[in-house]
Amino acid sequence: MPEVIETLVYRIDELSESAKEKARSWHRESAFDYDWHETVYDDFETICVILGIRLKSRSRRTAGGGSSSKTCIWFSGFWSQGDGACFEGYYRYERDCIRRIRTHAPLDKELHRIADALQQVQRRNFYQIQAETTHRGRYHHAYSMDISVERDSPKYQDLSGDDEPIVVEALRDLAHWLYRQLEQEYEHLTSNEEVDEALLANGYTFTEGGRHFG
Repeated sequence: MPEVIETLVYRIDELSESAKEKARSWHRESAFDYDWHETVYDDFETICVILGIRLKSRSRRTAGGGSSSKTCIWFSGFWSQGDGACFEGYYRYERDCIRRIRTHAPLDKELHRIADALQQVQRRNFYQIQAETTHRGRYHHAYSMDISVERDSPKYQDLSGDDEPIVVEALRDLAHWLYRQLEQEYEHLTSNEEVDEALLANGYTFTEGGRHFG
């Protein structure tokens, strides 16, 4: 015959410390099946526009049989060898990028440095430098990008000095910057404080030992 079994359940703030850790682990393992990185991607796309990078996009099939466009940004993370971020796009000089990047991210010295490096190279080459980044292989990090640099000179002038590796390094540094932003966002979302807040806001309950119930 059917039986009614009563179980005493708790909210995350009512559990012991060891039970809290078990409850948090459950949330961390199950709660990140959505595109949590989209806010970081959106900011990166804005930064690329400011710096003069037009990101590539690719079409993909949707579940309903249609198609949608996805920007060519990828990452893997966060604690394995070979983790990182990369992107595909076209770079060329963008006016006023120095001022605009400092307005957009006034405290980010690394973005300022990258913008300054690109500006200096462009100035030496009469603002004619163009570059393309292309992903290769199955890993996603700054060194999985092939980067070609050229000078679009009507007089067929070459790049001056060692300017090609400077552009390559600046674009790779931008990929490193993106990965650090993704890493920081993930660490924030998986922190004890954020996890506890999410568990409380969603009304999740647990057994005394921290096992999800209901």
